Amino acid sequence: MTWKKIMLRIGLVVLGLAVIVGATGFYIYHQVAETTSTIYQPIEKTTKRSAPLNMKEKNPFSVLLLGVDKRPGDKGRSDSLMVMTVNPTKHTTKIISIPRDTRTEIVGKNSVDKINHAFAFGGIQMTVNTVEKFLNIPIDYYLEVNMEGFKDIVDAIGGVEVMNTLDFTNDGFHFKKGLLSLNGEKALSFSRMRYEDPQGDFGREARQRQIIQEVINKGTKIKSLVSYKDILNSINKNLETNFTMQQMFEIQKDYRGATASIEQQQLQGSGKMIKGIYYYLVPEKNRLALSNELRDQLGLAQ
Repeated sequence: MTWKKIMLRIGLVVLGLAVIVGATGFYIYHQVAETTSTIYQPIEKTTKRSAPLNMKEKNPFSVLLLGVDKRPGDKGRSDSLMVMTVNPTKHTTKIISIPRDTRTEIVGKNSVDKINHAFAFGGIQMTVNTVEKFLNIPIDYYLEVNMEGFKDIVDAIGGVEVMNTLDFTNDGFHFKKGLLSLNGEKALSFSRMRYEDPQGDFGREARQRQIIQEVINKGTKIKSLVSYKDILNSINKNLETNFTMQQMFEIQKDYRGATASIEQQQLQGSGKMIKGIYYYLVPEKNRLALSNELRDQLGLAQ
C-alpha cells in the first residue's frame, strides 16, 4: 500500500468503523454508533457554496484534517494541517499539506500570523474559516485528532513497529536507526521530533505517516472485541468531527471510486525570518494556482 492511499484512509479513518461493524455484528455496531455520536461536534455551514452540499447526489466535498497538540493546561495548536478534496465523478482525490508555519490572515482575529495559531485563537471554527479564505474553497467537514492522546490508540493495538532512518534522542528516549518497536509514549515522541531532523517539519510528517500506517495495518487485523472496545474508547477521547454516522456510511458506499486516483501535494513556498520569527511564505501565484486546482476538483466556478 502506498503512503498516498494510507493518507486517504487517514482522512476517512472514522469510516473504517463501518468495516468493524460488518466483521463483528450488532454489539460493535452499537458501540460504533455510540462513539460517532460522542465525537460529533458541528461547525457553522460554509458560506463558500452557492448551493448546499448533497452527498446523495455524489457532490464533491472537502475535509480539513487536523492533528492538534493538546497538553494539560494548554488550549492547543494544530500540529499538522491537510485538506482533502474528493470527486467521485472524476474518480480523483487530492490531499494538500499546509505547513504549520504558513503566514496568512487569521480570520476573526484581524491579524497576520502562522496558520496553526488559528486553532489556539479560536479553535476549529476559526481554523476552518482561515483555511477557507486562504484557499478560497469551502471546507465541508473536518477531522480533529488530539496527538497527545494518539498514544492511547497505539497502546490499544499493542504498539507499533517503524523503520527509523535517523539516529536521535527526544524526550529522554534514544531512537536508533533500524527497526524499532514502540509503545504509545515512544511513538508520540518519535513522531513529534523535528529540531534534530535536517528536514524539519517535512521529516516529522514522514515519521507521523509511518506511525499512522502501522496503526491502520494493525487495527484492521485485530479480532478481539476487547481490543475494539479499547480502540473505540481511544477514538472517543481523542477525535472530533462533524461527520454524522449516516454520512460516513454514504461516503463508504458511494465515493469509493474516488480512490482510483490519489494525488498528494505539499504547498510550495519558502521559509523566511520576519522580525525574528520564522514563517513559511507562499507566493501569491502559487496560492492562486492551487486554489483554482482545488475549485475545479470541487466542481466550483473559477
